[in-house]
Amino acid sequence: MNDKKKNGNEMPNKHLHELLVDELRHMLSAEKQLKKGLEKMAKAARNEKLKEAFQEHKQQTEGHIEKIKEVFQELGMSSRARKCVAIEGLIKEAEEIADDFEGSEALDAALIAAAQRIEHYEIASYGCMVTYADLMEHEQTKKLLGEILNEEKETDEKLTQIAMGSANKGEES
Repeated sequence: MNDKKKNGNEMPNKHLHELLVDELRHMLSAEKQLKKGLEKMAKAARNEKLKEAFQEHKQQTEGHIEKIKEVFQELGMSSRARKCVAIEGLIKEAEEIADDFEGSEALDAALIAAAQRIEHYEIASYGCMVTYADLMEHEQTKKLLGEILNEEKETDEKLTQIAMGSANKGEES
């Protein structure tokens, strides 16, 4: 059953619907902003593995945008973004860090820290939306958002591995 068919009294916990939609709109904006931010972070990174991780996550982010649009479709709504000022601030902070630490051995460690702050925001947001979808019995929405959540967690783990393996040690690969 499409999630949009669960409306009115049929949908359990319908009081969460507007919250889910609002969060979806924010995350659509966030993912679009992040796509641009990841390009800049990849260019700034010195460590090859980190550059690759940022480029790979940019590709995943493009997929996240499509999945969010699919969720809106499942809910029978148009996919409209609502400016996510939180991600905007986190990306601006990442850009400032890249400028502040340019040429420093600490640059990659600083970029990873900034990227993980972004990932943790995304993990929190997608985690909440998966819960809302579950409580409203929007199974397809829960599945799609769960896939994004898992990719965000994997990216966070990959960044930790790069940090512990080489970036925090000032190594370039």
